[in-house]
Amino acid sequence: MGFLQLLSVASVPVIKILLVSVLGLLLALDGTNILGETARKHVNHMVFYVFNPSLVSSNLAKTITWESFLQLWFMPVNILFTFLIGSALGWILIKITRPPKHLEGLILGCCAAGNLGNLPIIIIPAICKEKGSPFGDPDVCHKYGMAYSSLSMAIGAVFLWSYVYNIMRISASKVRKEGNAIDGSSRIEASEETTESLPGEISDSEAINPSKDAMDDAYSVLLPYAEPEENKVMFSDKLRSCLRKILTRVNLKAMLAPSTSGAIAGFAIGIIPQLRYVLIGSNAPLRVVEESASMLGDAAIPTVTLILGANLFKGLRGKATLWSTCIGIIAVRYVFLPLVGVAVVKGAIHFGLVQSDPLYQFILFLQYALPPAMNIGTMAQLFGGGESECSVIMLWTYALASVAVTLWSTCFLWLVS
Repeated sequence: MGFLQLLSVASVPVIKILLVSVLGLLLALDGTNILGETARKHVNHMVFYVFNPSLVSSNLAKTITWESFLQLWFMPVNILFTFLIGSALGWILIKITRPPKHLEGLILGCCAAGNLGNLPIIIIPAICKEKGSPFGDPDVCHKYGMAYSSLSMAIGAVFLWSYVYNIMRISASKVRKEGNAIDGSSRIEASEETTESLPGEISDSEAINPSKDAMDDAYSVLLPYAEPEENKVMFSDKLRSCLRKILTRVNLKAMLAPSTSGAIAGFAIGIIPQLRYVLIGSNAPLRVVEESASMLGDAAIPTVTLILGANLFKGLRGKATLWSTCIGIIAVRYVFLPLVGVAVVKGAIHFGLVQSDPLYQFILFLQYALPPAMNIGTMAQLFGGGESECSVIMLWTYALASVAVTLWSTCFLWLVS
């Protein structure tokens, strides 16, 4: 298959996303205000609690069996690699650009977490319908492509709300501690102009040491602060302490998001023969339950795409600051991370760790070339760390996704053809 034909196949789904996203953006404008801030909040809740879990559970239940479940074991490992490699590249970016402290967690999150659910669920069905698709029969491609994309969404949600959530939370708390310490030091300096400390008395400025208090957390492992020579500890001890604190602070409620719960339900129905017999198939006694979930899931794709465009409206109002950081995130997500991803997936294929299904391989490649997860904006709003800057980052990364995702999809289609 020629390059131009592959480019045509890859560009159609991205153009569809772009057109519907622009419509969502127009509906969010002040003059229209159909998808204003309040409406977006309610629709986001509908997608989060109803549409996405229905989509994930119905697609997995229809396609996943115990045999196929064993063949898909590499996808969670691949997604973990995208987070770890993205974090490492984000750490390098922070060292190069030296952004304000309150943006460090946001930058790490944007580099680590891609949109592993919504975009593959939109892109894969569109590619399956194209005549030049290398994935064979459109119906079979759609069936298994939606299952793989649903699994990607569920696993991505677990890593997002366990890994990135805690990085951004610890980053925000660290900034607040340092701010309080600076305020406390200023008050002490002002008081020392009129009052001297008693001999041998420990001052408040010595008692407050936020860098020591937070030295063993996960964020400090990624972005360590310089400390005196006598206080240095072994990296292994710091890492053990970091893991212990993460396990005690993990937000299990966020990890078990509705889409993750839907994936668990879908796996149970697909793997357990008794449940599959009752719910799946034209002769199943309770097939109406699965058909209802599938009908709700069908509404997820257009709704998510509209909300994607509407959420980017905030970026138009954001201040165009920190261009070096924004360009760096774009370079990480659309240049360096996909290049590393090609090496990782090709290596896994070479050593027989990945099945020969070209559609499955394509999704593994695609997971490295996606824009940042939209839920990072929710986390920035939750912790009060760089919400306006996050809107600008999201606007430009998603605006350039129309070009970057198309080109990388063409490359990935060529690799699996």
